[in-house]
Amino acid sequence: MPAPRTVLLTGAAGGLGTLMRGLLPAYGYELRLFDARPIEGEPTAITAELADTGALREAVRGVDAIIHLAGISLEAPFAKILRSNIEGTYNLYEAAREEGVRRIVFASSNHAVGFTPRPRGEPPFGPGELIPVDTPRRPDTYYGLSKCFGEDLAQLYWDQHGTETVSVRIGSCFMEPSTVRMLSVWMSPGDGARLFHAALTAEDVGHTVVYGSSANTRLWWDLSSARALGYEPRDDSEQYAPGLIAEQGELDPDDPDHACLGGHFVTRPPMWPH
Repeated sequence: MPAPRTVLLTGAAGGLGTLMRGLLPAYGYELRLFDARPIEGEPTAITAELADTGALREAVRGVDAIIHLAGISLEAPFAKILRSNIEGTYNLYEAAREEGVRRIVFASSNHAVGFTPRPRGEPPFGPGELIPVDTPRRPDTYYGLSKCFGEDLAQLYWDQHGTETVSVRIGSCFMEPSTVRMLSVWMSPGDGARLFHAALTAEDVGHTVVYGSSANTRLWWDLSSARALGYEPRDDSEQYAPGLIAEQGELDPDDPDHACLGGHFVTRPPMWPH
């Protein structure tokens, strides 16, 4: 599809949102910013909760597409996850439907399949060893469960209303990886922008689920559905491996924190807020 000109970026004050605010305009996008927190230096940003359906509908009105990053990004009591990630995502999709926005990029998470055993052995892993995108969902937290809901909601809105979505199961998007586990799931900010651009512009996506990471030597999951959108990752976490392994040691497959894709989310998830 033609590149959308105006894109609503929810969660624009968060870590990933801040990175994308700096990178996506180079692809020709005019970003409309939305977050529950004020964004310093952005006087036109919309400051509102996802529960504010009036403000949300106003934010959606007139945009060509949406990148939905807003919500709680760690574990929290179910009532908070319900309000922010489940009801909030429903509100976003309803606003998009009412305003006729036809393309959404939804920030799902690897924690939607967090209890999936990670590949064993020595990387790089072959195609048959990589975790496929259609692996059964096994959320590791209420947070992960909310991302399963978001993927199902996206499928429903495609089937019922023709709203297209690319659900991106994001790994860890930071300037550089900080743990040995992150060597396998890291997505560089530059690759994140490349993936979001591909998700916004690919033809006929319906509802497509992809994993979001760089082309890491230690990659655990299959990037083929992301590449089918036109995504061409350029980065690899391997340059950081010697230092992290010297500091932290290799992952222990007998340690529950290391045995599953979700890492320590399966045993001691970090709580929101930090």
